[in-house]
Amino acid sequence: MFTGLIQAVGTLAGAEQRPDGRRLRIRCPELAGAIAVDDSIASNGVCLTAVAVDAEGFSAHAIPVTLEKTTLGGLPEGARINLELALRMGDRLGGHLVQGHVNATGRVLAVTERGDNRLIRIAYPAEQRRYLMAEGSITVDGVSLTVAALDDEALTVSLIPHTLARTNLRDRTPGDAVNLEFDAMAKYVESLLRGDPGLAARWLPAVPA
Repeated sequence: MFTGLIQAVGTLAGAEQRPDGRRLRIRCPELAGAIAVDDSIASNGVCLTAVAVDAEGFSAHAIPVTLEKTTLGGLPEGARINLELALRMGDRLGGHLVQGHVNATGRVLAVTERGDNRLIRIAYPAEQRRYLMAEGSITVDGVSLTVAALDDEALTVSLIPHTLARTNLRDRTPGDAVNLEFDAMAKYVESLLRGDPGLAARWLPAVPA
């Protein structure tokens, strides 16, 4: 489990294509001392397991389904990667609960400067609309953000200077693909209601006419 608060931006130092996926070598000397083999690290929002660690960073293996569902399959060497170590009991939850399970990729439609902030408009798959709401939470490339505006085709997020300085979202331009994880709470509620359609009627007070 993660919070969506990026701790470091690493660099893809190497990638080896294998029959069972892609071996990624991520350089992040500022975090390397805190990483052990088998640790989970959110990498552009994708939960990866460290399979090797040294003073310069770590290596992880991305299986084919991960490469198909996320942007990790197309990252070139030198690409900057948002990194976050797994949440520990007692840590402050400053963003929102992020699982590291990317639900879909979106595409950047527009980037607009507004004062010191930057607005990014992102197209999302239509079938994911039910998990979105204005002022709700969304994870974009591992970053916990608030949906500033929403329509049936795209969502807009607003990036403050701190987020631009501390993440790779400042690199995003129209046409770029981004990893999206929708709020887990919305998905759990949907699962409960789908399993028991009468649940809402029994537990929620009647709405006055």
